[in-house]
Amino acid sequence: MFSLLPKADVFFDIFERAAANAHECTLALAELLERFDDLEARRRRVKELEHIGDELTHEVIERLNQSFITPLDREDIHELACTIDDILDRVDTAVDRICLFKIEKPMQESKELARCLVRSTALICEMIPGLRKMASPEEMRIKVREVHRLEAEGDSLERQALARLFEDSPDPINVIKWKNIIEVLESATDKCEDVANVIEGIVLKNA
Repeated sequence: MFSLLPKADVFFDIFERAAANAHECTLALAELLERFDDLEARRRRVKELEHIGDELTHEVIERLNQSFITPLDREDIHELACTIDDILDRVDTAVDRICLFKIEKPMQESKELARCLVRSTALICEMIPGLRKMASPEEMRIKVREVHRLEAEGDSLERQALARLFEDSPDPINVIKWKNIIEVLESATDKCEDVANVIEGIVLKNA
């Protein structure tokens, strides 16, 4: 039903659920790469979390369409929902390709990229509640800088992985497979940075 005065907490509640879901998805990725067993079951778990993320994004969009007044700019609400969802899409794609390509064992850099994603999404989970009462810009900036540092670490891991692949792997098909997976994992760290930037922008705009 169309609402002129929706509960402001509704959008914040959804964002917190979406961030927690994204964090759970990166934890599932990290566990898959660390244990590397029962891959199909682990793939299904990641897919389930990705679907939950889609549902949460759709819920945000539906509520935007039903609301005349929102607690934040409509564009910011939409962008934040979509950028959080982008993280899950990249993780899901990486896991799909690990299974599709029949990868026999994970590269060390893939494990380290997963750890970067776990730490980044944990920071996002810490940042999101700050939107309710608008945490101080400096407090938010500290967390944003750490997400930026983790994204830079992801870039470095990608370069390291690609260099090692081209130097050490005698199998060109293996190179192609892992190049694809590593690039998707690194792009997920980019998406974490995008989320952090959106949150920081909202806080600065409303400070």
